[in-house]
Amino acid sequence: MHELSIAQNIVEIVEHYVPEPARSDVRSVRVRVGGLSGIVPESLEFSFSAIVAGTPLGSARLNIERVPAICRCEDCSMEFEAADFVFACPGCGGMHTRLISGSDLHVVDIELEEVPVQGP
Repeated sequence: MHELSIAQNIVEIVEHYVPEPARSDVRSVRVRVGGLSGIVPESLEFSFSAIVAGTPLGSARLNIERVPAICRCEDCSMEFEAADFVFACPGCGGMHTRLISGSDLHVVDIELEEVPVQGP
């Protein structure tokens, strides 16, 4: 289950970018996960929740955006979604295709609770 190590890496990214005093204000971490990344989103969510439980990041939730596998045909330039691992171009039937998205794994943003600023 490599999702556990990926979830740990996501937590490390959050810890790198969010100062320790503000970590309890983290509400969500948005990640993009490609359909061909080999990651099971439900396992990643479970692993993330297990890692942050009982820590200052305990109220943070992982929001996963699924990115479809999109290919471009090098013969006719058509872009199409590669469903069920079929990479043949539906336009011309060509097999000379290139994956342009779908193997992604990116931390997109970290959302913090807005804390009101107290005036003098």
